[in-house]
Amino acid sequence: MERIGENEVLIKRIGLVFDRIRWEEKVLIEKSKKKGLNIIPINAKKLCLNTQSQENFKAVYGEIVLQRCISYFRGLHITAFFESKGIDVINPLKVAQICGNKVLGTLALVESGVPTPQTYIAFSPEGVSKTLEEIGYPAVLKPIIGSWGRLIAPLKDKDTTEALIESREILNNPLHKIYYIQEMVSRPQRDIRTVIVGDRVIASIYRYSNEDWRTNVARGGRTEICPLTKELEDVVLKAAKAVGGGILGVDAMESPKGVLVHEINNTVEFKGAMTAGANDIPEKILNYVIKSVRR
Repeated sequence: MERIGENEVLIKRIGLVFDRIRWEEKVLIEKSKKKGLNIIPINAKKLCLNTQSQENFKAVYGEIVLQRCISYFRGLHITAFFESKGIDVINPLKVAQICGNKVLGTLALVESGVPTPQTYIAFSPEGVSKTLEEIGYPAVLKPIIGSWGRLIAPLKDKDTTEALIESREILNNPLHKIYYIQEMVSRPQRDIRTVIVGDRVIASIYRYSNEDWRTNVARGGRTEICPLTKELEDVVLKAAKAVGGGILGVDAMESPKGVLVHEINNTVEFKGAMTAGANDIPEKILNYVIKSVRR
């Protein structure tokens, strides 16, 4: 077991915010009990938070909070509340904002010189057409906010693209009218998920698709350990630093141009990594949380 020093003794309460108890939250709670930590499960759907209250929120929700909400917006606003009351949250609001929005995430990666697929942003059907004239077919259309590969679509030709864009224009959702389009990267039928805690890569796996072109484990993808090469380690750590660091899932692809980072997850799921053999992820996450408590 990794030793973490006197803070493990001093810390009393760690809040764990969730809106659904997934496999990951269960193993985190189980591991915390084995470590003798006092985890406070916080069901986001039952919260009623008084913005003007002067009560001691740390006494109720813990010295530090681990944010594990599936909903981007729910998690974002709860994080903002806790930080306003002096409670540190992992990951912090700024990191969550960037990672949960693909446009902001890509801009952060590009600004830091992290290799990433060619990405365009358009705001109308005309803008989409202009983009595809430039990069050609096939391409990939992604929602700017979303997970598990939902609403990601390959743009294979003009007819199917126009039908897809027309359907999104009809939907009364302004987020669907921001078009995030990436080049279709030539890659093996797999991608790479790395789990990063602080300044270390604690797990690296290949994710293979079965019948779907998307490789998400949530869509049935299978996993196996991926060797952590120097190139991969350097790129994903640089990507994590670009968005502010913390506990992150950095997803990458192998391309003819080298490793490309295509997504960073703020509330990383790690069931696939543990299934592949990376068994000490909950231990390392909890140790990082404990070390992050301000003295």
